[in-house]
This record gives sequence, structure tokens and C-alpha cells, in this order.
Amino acid sequence: MESQKSKVKSQNYGSYQSPFSWRYGSEEMRKIFSEEYKYRLWRKVWVALARAQHKAGLVSKEELENLEKNQGNIDIERIWEIEKDTRHDVVAAIKEFAEKAKVGGGKIHLGATSMDVVDNVETVRISEALELIETGLKKLLKTFGKRIEKYADFVCMGYTHLQPAEPTTLGYRFAFYAQDILMDLELLQFVKKNLKSKGIKGAVGTSASYVKLLDENKAKELENGIMEELGLEAFEVTNQTAPRKIEFWLGNVLASIAQSLNKFAYDLRIMQSPGFGEWQEPFGKDQVGSSAMPFKKNPIKSEQICSLARLVMNLSKTAWDNAANMLLERTLDDSANRRVVIPEMFLAIDEILSSANNIVEGLIINERKIHKNLETYWPFSASEGIILESVKKGADRQQMHEILREISMKAWESITEGNPNPMEDLLEENPIIKLHLKPIEVAEILDAKNHIGNACKKALTLADQIAKLT
Repeated sequence: MESQKSKVKSQNYGSYQSPFSWRYGSEEMRKIFSEEYKYRLWRKVWVALARAQHKAGLVSKEELENLEKNQGNIDIERIWEIEKDTRHDVVAAIKEFAEKAKVGGGKIHLGATSMDVVDNVETVRISEALELIETGLKKLLKTFGKRIEKYADFVCMGYTHLQPAEPTTLGYRFAFYAQDILMDLELLQFVKKNLKSKGIKGAVGTSASYVKLLDENKAKELENGIMEELGLEAFEVTNQTAPRKIEFWLGNVLASIAQSLNKFAYDLRIMQSPGFGEWQEPFGKDQVGSSAMPFKKNPIKSEQICSLARLVMNLSKTAWDNAANMLLERTLDDSANRRVVIPEMFLAIDEILSSANNIVEGLIINERKIHKNLETYWPFSASEGIILESVKKGADRQQMHEILREISMKAWESITEGNPNPMEDLLEENPIIKLHLKPIEVAEILDAKNHIGNACKKALTLADQIAKLT
């Protein structure tokens, strides 16, 4: 994992820096959404366009070779300098490229509109970012899979409404989180499969400029050749941009991942609290939990996951707005926010996945506390079983209900005084219960392992499904 020192070594401390430029997310993800990579991809589109137009006789061999020779020769500061005057980032980048490519510069962007470049490049970046997220999801699933297998039959107390309910297994609980993430993976793969771009279609998507330069068939050949070079598939129908619905889908899948891991992290925060005390996220030897209270071991990474997940959810709403409020063939009210929303959603999810994997990998399981909570609370839940079995053997249901209520109240009172749960002894000693159930039968009903259904089997089935992921 990259050091904090290496993350901040190139920061400008005198100017605002987004936390995503160094604190959250990986260098791989930051590179994808960097200015340098964006401009290199823009150049790739322009050269691909020139190459296709050379085949069509619109760009000479010398012009193409000059563009290819200068493709990697980019001065970003010069682009920004030009943009101060043009107030158009694509035009500024064209002018800077033309300054370098003196021979072929006059043919850059021939027939194109800005979105023929920008939208295709953004799709390339989204595609690459989705690959990183997919890898992260699979890694996290494999980590969960190991936990599921280890704890598939480890009985613990299940909680509903944050109150003791019935027993489950720890592996089954982990399987619940993993199943959500598996659904996220399937949704992501659906988005990847259907990820398309604008293609090369001109100002309103009709390909009018390319048809005028060439003809309808050659214009289509030109588009196909460029898309093949970029590794993209084009929508058949677009306006000036690709359908923003694809980014709405993107927002949904990233928000879905955020939701899944928010649920896990939130549960961990509860499980780490002293009242439960069953789990603890990893805590480093030199880690500080509080500046004021040296004893604190706060679940800070889980809280960070919840914080970033909340951000992703709210950013994803902007993708909905962009898709819904794009008027007619194009309005520009999506442009500024997309520069923030798309990279920051990806970087936040990138960080969330990394943090979640580290937590699951190093999660501390307090088995003694889990056993204690189970012994403390499970006998109350087992009271229904006592009623059912005794009634089956001739007891009066209403009488047994009252007996179990009285025993439960005594047991609760003992627990609140700090004593172990005496319920099993109270049940075995009760003379009316003794008439219908033997002590060994009471003990069997109170054995939590007899009340977990097929949790172990289902958990292992999911773990096996995860193990087959490639």
C-alpha cells in the first residue's frame, strides 16, 4: 500500500487540493482521471481520426506522420494558458497540438465536434475504472469467502431491531454481506457489457459533417475504424453526446456498492461497541483512537467507509439529474459537475473497497464475547420451543406461557444484577415443566446448534460460488 508520504510529495500546499488527489483512492485510479491521461487520450482520438481520414484521402501521408510524431508531445500548462483566452478546453488543446504539429496541425479535429473527442475519452476512462472496481470487488469477495468458510458453523446470537432474536452463524452473517457484493458485481458486469460511447457522429449525432466530407458508407467505416482503435462500441443513435443514461447506470452501480459496504461497516460499528463487543476492526500498534482519550479504539475505517458511501450516494443523484435534464440535442449543464462526479465516485469506491478488504482480512473476532452473548440471550428465545414441546406432551399452553413468562422475568432480573443467565436451571427445576419434559430434553431445546436451520450449508454454498469467480 502506498505510503502517505508518497501520496503528498507533489502537493501544492498553498492551494486547495481535493482529498481525492492524495488521501482517498489509489494511484492507479488517480492516473485514469488525471489531466495528463485525459489529454493523451484526446490526442489518441485525434490521431485515430486523422489516420482514418488519411485512408479516405482527406489527410496526406506527411500530415498524418507529423501528427503521429507529435502525439505524445503535450504541454498542459500551454493548453491552460490558451484556454484563458478561448474559454474552451478542447479548442485550447487543438491549438496546442497544432503548435507542435506544424505540418498536420491544420487537419486536427476535421469534421468533429468536441464530444466526438471528450465523450469517447470519458468512456475509455470509465471502462478502465470499472475494471479496477471489478478487480476490487472480486478480491473482497474472496476475502469474505475465507471468513464464511471458517465461521460457517460458528453459532452466534442473531439480532433484530438491535435486540437478541434467534441464533445464526457468523459465517451465515458474513454470507449476507458477500451476497450483496456478489449482486453488485453482477450489476457492474451488466453495465460493463452495455457500456457504449457516442462514436464519431458530429454536432447533433447525425454524422452530417462526415457524410458531407465522404459519403454515408465511408463515414460509417471511419467511425468503426476509430472505435475499434479505441476499444469501444458506439451507440447507433446519439445526440451531441452519448446517452447520459449510461452514466445514470454507472452512478447506480457505484451507489449500490457503497450501500452494500455501508451496511457491513455500520454493522461492524455496532458489533464493536462495548454492548455487543463481538467484532473489532484491525487497530495498528501505533494507531491513535482519540486525541483526548488515549484508551479509545474507535472504528475509524468503518466510519470512513460510511462517510464516503454517503458521498457516493449523493453524487450518484447528479448522474440522474444529468440524464433527466439534458435538453433536446445538448445542453452544457452537465459538463462542470461531470468533472467532479465521475472521478470522485470512482475514487471513493476505490478507497471503500480497499478499506473493506483490509478490515475483513484483519477483522478481530471476539469468540468468548460471542459465546457469552449467546449464553446470555439465547435461552429467552428458546422459551417458545419449551412451550411447543411441552404442549405436544399434554401441557396447557396458557399455563406454560405464564410459567415461561415468570421464569424469564426472574432470569432477566438476575442478568441485570450482573449474574449469568440462570434460565436453564430454572426451567429444569420447575415442577410443572418436569411433568412434561425431562432435563435432557430441556437441554436439547436450549442447545443453540439445534436452532440454526441450514445456515451452515447455505453459507458454504455461497462460499463455493465465490471460490469459482475468475
